Amino acid sequence: MHAELIIKGASVVTMNPDQPRAQAVAVTKGKILAVGSDADIVEMIGPATRVVDAKGATLSPGFVEAHMHVFGGGASLGHLQLTGMKGAAMIRAAVQAHALAQPDAKVLYAQGADYDMLDGAAFDRHLLDSMVADRPLAIVTFDHHTMWVNTKALEVTGLLQGKTLGPGNEIVMGADGLATGELREVEAFGPIDVYAGEDRNSLGLSTGGEPNPAPSDEDRKADRETIKRGLDWCARHGITSIHNMDGNLYTLDLLKEIEAEGDLSCRIKVPFHFKNFMSIDMLEKASMMHETYTGDWINSGMVKVFCDGVSETYTAFMVDDYADRPGFKGDPLFSQAQFNELAIEADRRGLQIAVHSIGDGAVRRVLDGYEAARTANGPRDSRHRVEHIEVIHSDDLPRLAELGAIASMQPPHVPGLLDFPEEPARGRFGPERWHLSFAWRSVKNSGAHVVFASDWPVARVDVLAGIQAAVTRTPWEPDLPDQSFTVLEALSAYTLEGAYAEHAEDRKGQLKPGYLADLVLLSADIETIAPQEIGTVSPVLTICGGRVTYET
Repeated sequence: MHAELIIKGASVVTMNPDQPRAQAVAVTKGKILAVGSDADIVEMIGPATRVVDAKGATLSPGFVEAHMHVFGGGASLGHLQLTGMKGAAMIRAAVQAHALAQPDAKVLYAQGADYDMLDGAAFDRHLLDSMVADRPLAIVTFDHHTMWVNTKALEVTGLLQGKTLGPGNEIVMGADGLATGELREVEAFGPIDVYAGEDRNSLGLSTGGEPNPAPSDEDRKADRETIKRGLDWCARHGITSIHNMDGNLYTLDLLKEIEAEGDLSCRIKVPFHFKNFMSIDMLEKASMMHETYTGDWINSGMVKVFCDGVSETYTAFMVDDYADRPGFKGDPLFSQAQFNELAIEADRRGLQIAVHSIGDGAVRRVLDGYEAARTANGPRDSRHRVEHIEVIHSDDLPRLAELGAIASMQPPHVPGLLDFPEEPARGRFGPERWHLSFAWRSVKNSGAHVVFASDWPVARVDVLAGIQAAVTRTPWEPDLPDQSFTVLEALSAYTLEGAYAEHAEDRKGQLKPGYLADLVLLSADIETIAPQEIGTVSPVLTICGGRVTYET
């Protein structure tokens, strides 16, 4: 049988323990036809076969981006990027140049800010006024949990005098009785997005609801283009499968329209986002989404939840007090009883659950809920997920494996690695928590499944940079445990473990990277170069379902 595509001369990492290495792969009709030596595979060359010589570079299963936000990520590609900038003067110059280049933007957005860009000083509306005063300006932190805005933005959205919000959300008020410009969590800064017309791309995160009023045909077209930008960006980075971590029916419907147009470049899972103000019967909508979207390319079946916020703003929920704020542990977004009810019902419906859990208190609350679901419904292969786990309590470390829960973690988020600043997170946790902070090695050694991701647009979509971070990770202090991964362990966490997390077996029990033609060819062999150079490697060919979705 002749193949449609053959990649030969590669360092093939199969993720198949029975055949871990190969030189060549043959693809036909969206499936992997054969994996083997060059001599074996070249026999399948026919007159119409495309042959690619990898010249010794790594050929891997396609990357699984197991935690990201493609709609918002696509929108952020049109915003000013502040990553790596320091000091008010540099930021002011960049913002003012962006304002000149975007004369029609209702709100000027700047993304990727860190909490220490001003060397210990704080952003407030007055500083932003000095950058741009006559148009709304919003500076968004890299984690998308805080937004700093100028006075104009507060005035046009009616937030200058403050507003009563739900638990875990805050409009920070000044001594003058007016908002300082710091808006913590989505309920606080949601009105800015609504005013800007950016709310549809964040609805799956902010409310879990649908656009109201219904978008016009022109709006739908614009939103499809936004999502396509995000999908194309992922394909450029070798990603063939996405676990979106926000969602609603509108997002799924737009993806279906993109698929019908022939422009869907990645497989994607979209959850129903359950918020703490919802009643439990809202899970009927999650079941409907699951039953409606069941394909290999677009599917649902997941419930996404936020249990806490982030440590930088003291909105992460801890077991014990913050190291730099005695007497304060943070406030969880769900009571234990409320989360248990949600976990039991979602599990009963056969839905997978994924919960944002930064602090060790949030991790414990979520594991308690998963245990309650197992007790109520009996054990099943649920693969419920705990997202981020920036710190875990030693008492809870063995519970992940015991409950069959997946640890979804992000190597680029570690303070001090890549573009992430060391403070204030290290100071918030304190030395007593450092040994189990971002502790993916400890979690893996406990027997739990560990899946890696970026959380784009929180961190850049760059699996190779994530692998570099996982491999080159060093302890914050010499006596702390080594949490680093080997290259193959990190690559597995971005491929095989991601497939496991999405229940991607076929009827034979094989995982998708073993039979679907989802592949990425890199520009070098990542096992033979220096670990600190892995981030310089890039995809040269991305193949999803046998179709080339990106090529240099």
